[in-house]
This record gives sequence, structure tokens and C-alpha cells, in this order.
Amino acid sequence: MRDGSDVEPGWILPALLPMLLALPAQGQDLTQLSLDQLFDVEVVTASRFAQKISEAPSAVTVLTADEIKTYGYRTLADLLRSMRGISVAYDRNYSYLGTRGSGRPGDFNSRVLLLVDGRRLNDGIFGQASIGTEFPVDLELIERVEYVPGPGSAIYGSNAFFGVLNIITKKGKAIGGAEGATEAASHGAYKQRVTYGARFEHGGEAVLSASAYHSGGADLYFPEFDDAASNNGVARRLDQDRYQRLFAKFNWDDLTLEAYYGKRTKGVPTASYGEQFNDPRSRSSDRYFSAAATWQSRLSPTLDLYAHVNLAQYVFQGDFAYSTDAAGLNRDIARSKTLGAELRFLERGWKNHKLIYGVELSKDTERLQQNFNLDPYLLALDADYPKRGHALYLQDEYHWSERLIVSAGLRHDHDGEGGSTNSPRLGIIYKLTPDLTGKLLYGTAFRSANAYERYYVTDAASYKSMPGLRAENIRTYEAIVEYFPASTLRAGASLFAYRLNHLISLVTDPADGLLYFTNIDAATARGIELEAEWLGPDGARLRGSASVQYARNDLSGAWLTNAPRRLVKLNYSRPLWRQARLGVEAQYTSRRATVFEGEVGAFAVVNLTMSGLQLGRHAEVSASLYNVLDKNYADPPSDEHFDNSSPPRFLQGIRQDGRSFRINLLYRF
Repeated sequence: MRDGSDVEPGWILPALLPMLLALPAQGQDLTQLSLDQLFDVEVVTASRFAQKISEAPSAVTVLTADEIKTYGYRTLADLLRSMRGISVAYDRNYSYLGTRGSGRPGDFNSRVLLLVDGRRLNDGIFGQASIGTEFPVDLELIERVEYVPGPGSAIYGSNAFFGVLNIITKKGKAIGGAEGATEAASHGAYKQRVTYGARFEHGGEAVLSASAYHSGGADLYFPEFDDAASNNGVARRLDQDRYQRLFAKFNWDDLTLEAYYGKRTKGVPTASYGEQFNDPRSRSSDRYFSAAATWQSRLSPTLDLYAHVNLAQYVFQGDFAYSTDAAGLNRDIARSKTLGAELRFLERGWKNHKLIYGVELSKDTERLQQNFNLDPYLLALDADYPKRGHALYLQDEYHWSERLIVSAGLRHDHDGEGGSTNSPRLGIIYKLTPDLTGKLLYGTAFRSANAYERYYVTDAASYKSMPGLRAENIRTYEAIVEYFPASTLRAGASLFAYRLNHLISLVTDPADGLLYFTNIDAATARGIELEAEWLGPDGARLRGSASVQYARNDLSGAWLTNAPRRLVKLNYSRPLWRQARLGVEAQYTSRRATVFEGEVGAFAVVNLTMSGLQLGRHAEVSASLYNVLDKNYADPPSDEHFDNSSPPRFLQGIRQDGRSFRINLLYRF
């Protein structure tokens, strides 16, 4: 259901699309570079040191700042939707990442490791990888995003289960001065940002940025609650969203200092966890803070040193309105504070070998969880379980010959709760011809149970704690072929299979009716991912991918929830005039099973962006239209999406936005 007060120019860009595609390209564009220059760049996430994509022991995907601008991505979730093999579900509070057949809604993205400039963002309570508006860094500050699918625990430890996502931010030179931006969007949304970035005469570089966003949110209709007592199924103005962000980065010779802060407050219109439907008091708040110092230096011609220390803090607050009176308002608090340090060496002194080895130390000085009713005050949970951990790792990249590379790694992790875990991996990379490379990969990964799964217990929510949970583990096999027949064409294919064991699931104890987490599930999956990209002589670019994946629960034989069996994606862009560029994006997702034994239907959406239109010497305008065809589609709900009626009503699907727009004005001083 749309709010009729929002006037959206939905007919303008679709009507202009045929004319825009037919226009001749004008002007020089960065995308006129060859694909060799654009994609055989050095990546750092797969092995923790710089290496060519063709030599990395993974099927690495890289998206750059130019693509973020070209396709008008607003959040990290938008960007990830365009990557091969990835699906994203949005429950009107958080966005959930699915990859290679797995991505259960409500799992807090704890099976993907999210890094910002190589440092962990996943928090100490839920292990959450935040990819929606709660992600604390503006996309305009991102230089590139590197995604490494598959198990990464041999290098990164826990949470690197299905993949590692590294957000690499810009340095001052890339920004080159001061800029201010303002934007307006559907549902009364607006954003302001000011950024300064420069390289100084002494060689240092600095970035400073601040931004604020607010969206009033549209009225949303939920047919499951269509009765007079629930406002006829309409959650009125409860989808509001606002955030504030700060970012600072300073580079000087071998030293990097970096800090960021982000706070997001989100209205929750879905009556989650048995809440009262259409109650404006229901909301969630996430706050991230991180400060880090990094030192990178070449100690000798064959030995590099990397050292860093990091402080990370996360605070969550959730207000849950279980009834209309004051006594029905319940509050959840989760707060973690983590100190981390790493010392790493890269050794190239042995002939044909590249060794990387290091040690990591971590200390969660606080992992606090509280739950209480506000009025009158009644405490239901007050638990704080600090913990320590350490890890040792070693990886060797051995160039057996000019054609053959063998990459082998092993990591040992230990913490006071989960005990010790060893994570090996092996990769064989063989250049069959100058244009064709094959890779055979084997790896394991684990995810330790987080503090929420171990210790969350309240009488109100009928939870009981399970401190003895085991770590989940995965074993993966993958075969990759990468083909670069020309500087204007590349293609790749990846065939994978994996088995999951000891999966942590939320169940009900039949003896006492209480909810608890336990290691009960196992699953297997297999699939294939295909991708190709072409660069035209006029600077046009075309990228397409297709994924087919099958993932089942080994105990029940059922398809995993929120696991589309087919994904198809197409991205096309071309230069227009005066440095403007047109970007067209199409995405297809097949139907997905839900946790309530139903399914949501297949859908396809088309997005359209015109970026970089110059207005004089200092200003430029970008405009985007999302879901151009105004498709009606829904994402799967998760276990918490039910209300407190008797009997409770469960959401069967969470409807997503119809056609919407965004206009951005950037001014460089």
C-alpha cells in the first residue's frame, strides 16, 4: 500500500529510456579502460596480501566506486544484490544476506564476515554483519568492495563461514577537496553529507566526513492483520528510518589512523516477537563505533610487517510494545566492547614462496544483555559474559612453475567458550592457456555460537540459555574456470558443493515449552555460478550473471528457507554527455521457501540511474528510479514475525517497495 501523499515521477525515466540508450556516447570515461586494467587489479581480501584476481584462491568479485555511482546504490545491501550468487531479503528492519543457497532470515548475517579496511565489523553479541542503513560508513566513501565467497576461517577465523566481505575506503587524494551533497527521495526521505579529503605536501592524506539521513516511511499494508482491531492491516508511518554518521581517516607514510561512528534508529512495522500491531513505540536502534591504528612497513627487501590495534563498540536498543498500555513496553539492551590486536608478516625470501603468518588477540571486555519492562520497571535479564581469544595462522603461496600455484593455509583459534578449532584450506591454481585459468579449492570454516545464542534468557520471551553450544562447521569443494580471451571480454564459472554440520537452530523444548538454541541441523548444497562482462568501444559496459543452487536440510529433506534456486542479474551502462552516464540494472530471483512452510513468489526488478550530469564547473546531478516497472513482490519473513493475538498471526511475506526515486546534488568547492 502506498502513501498517496508521495508524488513520484514514475513515468519520466521509463519514457526516456529508449532515447537515452540510442544516444551516441560522448567524452572520455573511466570505463574505456580495458578489462585487464579494470579487473585484473590486485585484491587483498582472499589471502590478506595483494595478489591478482587470477591468482587468488577464490572466485573474487570486486565492485568499484564508479559502479556504486553508476547504478545509484543507496546501501551496502543494494550493492550486494548486484553481485553474482547473492540474494538479499529485507524485513523492514534489517537486510539479510543469502549466498550459495543459504541465508535464513533473522540469522543476523552471522555466517558472513564483514570487514572495513580489513578490520572486523561483526559485533560481539549477535555476530551481525550489518548491510542496511545501520552500516556505519557512507557508500560515497568506498573505493571498492571485495567479496570472497566460500570458507575463509583459515585466514579470518569465526564468522568467515560462507564468505568474507571487505569494504575498502577512499584516501584523501581520491576525494581531492571539499564537497557537499544533498538528496531527496520517495516517502519524504532526505540526506545531507559534507566531506573533505586531500593529500598534503608532506605526503600525508586525510578524509573527514559527516552525514545525516531521515525517511518518514510509507504506510504499509499487511493482509494477515486486516481487521478493525489492527487498523485494517495498515501500519501507519511506522517504517521511518534515520541515521547519523561520522568518518575520519589519516594516512602518513606507514601509519594509518581511522575512526567511524554510526547510529541508526528504525521503526518496526511488522509486529515482530508478538508485539502489538500498528504501535508507534516499536523500534530498534544500532550504534557502531570503531577506532584503529595500523602500521605497515617493509622491514627488508623480502619481509613486510603489518600491525594494528582496534577498539570496537556496538550498542543495540530494541523497544517492544506487547500491549497498548504503559506496562506493555519492553526494552532489550545489548552492548559489546572489543579490543583487538594483530601482528602479521609477509615473507618472500624463500624462492617461489610467499609466506604470510601472524597472530591475533581479542578481548571482549563487555558482552552485556539486558531485558526489562519500563513502567513499572521489571528486570528480566541482566547478563554480561566477557571473553578472550587468540589465533595463529600460516599460509604459503607456492609458485610451482609459471603455470601452477599451490596455496595452502591453516589457522588455529581458541576462546574460552568455544574451545579450540583448526581450519585448513588448499587451493590449486593452474593457467591452462594464457587466456584460461582453472582453480580447484577445498576449505573448512566454523562459526562460534554468539552471546545471544548462548545466554539470552527471559521469562517474557520464554527463552532459556544454552552455554554449551558447539561451533557450526562447513566443508566446501569448488572448481573455478576464468576466461580472459580479450582485453574487452572476461567470463567465469564456479561449481561448488558444501556440507554444513552442527547448525545452530532455535527450537521449542516439548517438556517445558521454552525456546532455546541447539546444534540440531545439518545441510548440503551444490550449485553453479556463471558470469561474463563485456566492454564496448564507446565505453559501454555489460555484465551478466546466473546462479543455480540447490540447498536442503539433511534431517527433513526440505529446501532451506530464503534460498532461491535461480538468480539472474544484468548490468548495463554507457557514457552519455558532459561526463554523464546511464546505468540500467535488472535482477531476477526465483521463489523462496519461508519458515512458516509457505513460499514467496519469483520476481524481477529493473532499476535505472543517470549519474554525473554536470551543472557548471562545480556541481553535478544524479537521479535514480528503482523498481521501474512497479513490481509487487515480497521477501520471506523469519521466526519472529508474528503478533500477540490468540491464536497468533504469522506474516507470510513482507512486501517490498514499489516504484521509488532518488535525486542527488553534489557540489565540489
